[in-house]
Amino acid sequence: MSIGNANSPEEDRPSPDDGSADRPADGPSIGTVLKKARIVAGLTVEEVSSTTRVRIPIVHAIEQDDFTRCGGDVYARGHIRTLARAVHLDPDPLVEAYDAAHGGRPAPTSAAPMFEAERIRPERQRPNWTAAMVAAIVAVIGFAGFTAFSGGEDTGKKPVAEGSVSPKPAPTQSGGQPAAQPSPATPTVPKPVKPEPTDSAIAAAPKDMVTVVLTAADGESWISAKDHSGRTLFDGTLQLGDSKTFTDKESIDLVLGDAGAVQLFVNGKEIKDDFESGQVERLTYTKDDPRQGQPQAG
Repeated sequence: MSIGNANSPEEDRPSPDDGSADRPADGPSIGTVLKKARIVAGLTVEEVSSTTRVRIPIVHAIEQDDFTRCGGDVYARGHIRTLARAVHLDPDPLVEAYDAAHGGRPAPTSAAPMFEAERIRPERQRPNWTAAMVAAIVAVIGFAGFTAFSGGEDTGKKPVAEGSVSPKPAPTQSGGQPAAQPSPATPTVPKPVKPEPTDSAIAAAPKDMVTVVLTAADGESWISAKDHSGRTLFDGTLQLGDSKTFTDKESIDLVLGDAGAVQLFVNGKEIKDDFESGQVERLTYTKDDPRQGQPQAG
């Protein structure tokens, strides 16, 4: 049974018109080739969607040769290449088959209109540096003449405005040395106290229950969580910074689409496994875990 079916609304399923009119008559269609390769690789549609970032309804539609949900030929070619690489196929023959069924690759846009626009564009006028230099010289000569004319006046005395207060002399110590002025007190700001890290991410995890906390610490990840009876607790994408908590009296089954992006706590203890980015992991935990920090096989 596919894990991610609960995350695909009925209205997002591809329409019955799957583009069968565009399939080549001399071999299997593009969607059929991609679907068979995915099944041979042992991957589900949800796992392919998680690793390629192509939405689940679009993967379903392409496998049924419905390319109307791709948003155009450019996006359709890109999705075909991405899905082919995910299932270990050479994408070039599939893209060529798509081009042959949809009128071929569009012709490149001619650059002639751009050159025509450049030819008729008016030439920008350059600044008149000669006029600017003449104006600067005139300004310098005028300033020099004004300075020479007013140089005979006594500039040693500085007039004091009427009603102004003359500055008081600084207090001196014995011997004529100026006394030290007290500096204003600088208020001290207390430094924030960082909380000490604890071994438990959950203050009080119930002893008779299994408690699993998932946090998308390094990026978004598609996850699925089920209880011991197989009932789905959550099936969707955990955005960056989001957290989910799951509890059950016996066990929690997990599927992580990108295990390297998820921070995992089980019964109050962090599970520190070296999951790689983009790695799909199936995990199972009980109320007795973690056992020496290792999850059970899923």
